[in-house]
Amino acid sequence: YPTRPITITVAFAAGGLADGVARLIGERLGERLGQKMVIENKGGAGGNLGARTVAQSNPDGHAILVSTTATAINPTLYKNLGYAPNDIRTVAIVGSAPEAVVVYPRHPAQDLAALVKGPRDKPIQYATPGVGTGSHIAAEYFFRSIAKIETELVPFQGGGPAINAVVGGHVPVIVGTLPPFVPHINGGTLRGLALASAKRVEAVPSVPTFAEAGYAGFQAASWVGFFVPAKTPNAVSAKLNGAINDILKEAAVQQRLKQFGLAPIIADVAGAERFFKSEADHWGNMVRALNLSIN
Repeated sequence: YPTRPITITVAFAAGGLADGVARLIGERLGERLGQKMVIENKGGAGGNLGARTVAQSNPDGHAILVSTTATAINPTLYKNLGYAPNDIRTVAIVGSAPEAVVVYPRHPAQDLAALVKGPRDKPIQYATPGVGTGSHIAAEYFFRSIAKIETELVPFQGGGPAINAVVGGHVPVIVGTLPPFVPHINGGTLRGLALASAKRVEAVPSVPTFAEAGYAGFQAASWVGFFVPAKTPNAVSAKLNGAINDILKEAAVQQRLKQFGLAPIIADVAGAERFFKSEADHWGNMVRALNLSIN
């Protein structure tokens, strides 16, 4: 193994975070395994179409799925995934980035507490890059279950349009995964209020965590992972995992992931599977608490 080209199915459109990571790791993975990597983007249904494609593929290691936190969220969120969750298994989780609450620079709230507790005569409007995404679920859980305030969601199809709306002052607040906010926060076109992480992030050192902002215990991160059909031989999964971990140790790859805003995660197959199960439980609890469902 491998005996022929490997197809990496990215469960989201080209140009996004999952696609960037798939191409970064995929190129080096091909060099290490001595086979061509074919990247195919199959977006749709919140990542379910790509996952279903790989779940139904021959379990010989020549079909790999690259997806995000959506793979952990969707089994609870969607009534019909199009595949069974145990039809795929985790090979590696390559990096994660926290969810962030960000405002346009002239917003009167200078910190998260001021945003939540400040005077207002209507619900807080906030943007997210899509309904049913980790960003949407994290935002709703924080605002409704923790802060217990009224909000009005302004959904967008993708992070770019959502960010542009907030930079332009059309929507005051955005909740999303940190990476695309980094240049705007550092450039002053957006202001970060809080990160849903255990500690601050080197790329935006001025942005406090939720705990520092007075809301200890709330953490939510988006990540990118590699998956294979469930019946893929253990030896094949272990070989892929080892190769990916070696790639993650390369200084150039770590630097590129840092530019994506991702913190690398290096773990063996068992560790990656434990991480995924923990995330599925964590996000599933939030989905159930919010009583969210997509047909």
